[in-house]
Amino acid sequence: MGIFALQSLVGGFLDEDLKHFNKVFDDWCVQFETMEDAQLILDSLEKKEQIKIVEITPLSYPKYFFPKLQGTIHATREYQGKIICITEPQMGVSFRIAICNIQTKHVRLLSSRYKSALSIEGAFANLSFDL
Repeated sequence: MGIFALQSLVGGFLDEDLKHFNKVFDDWCVQFETMEDAQLILDSLEKKEQIKIVEITPLSYPKYFFPKLQGTIHATREYQGKIICITEPQMGVSFRIAICNIQTKHVRLLSSRYKSALSIEGAFANLSFDL
């Protein structure tokens, strides 16, 4: 399910113009189906030593695969075929756990709210909630 992209070592993904880098990975970024295709383009670029090939997966970049996922994602984990995320929907708001279904692209926020990163990490590590 992964796709490949070119990322600057200082951050940002190569834009379709092959000159600029976008801070967030989105549909305007150059995408490749294989590592070999990405390598062909990388080899043709100037300053290629400052760019690396990265794999974009639901686990590494969940907001790209689940557009309804909002806020800052602090951690992700795969469990029982779903992507589980620690999310902070808005800065300063309680942390939540999001359950993302890979097949349906459905995102469900659990009702529990966590005031600190430490308290949510316990629930996230133990997966003691109902999926």
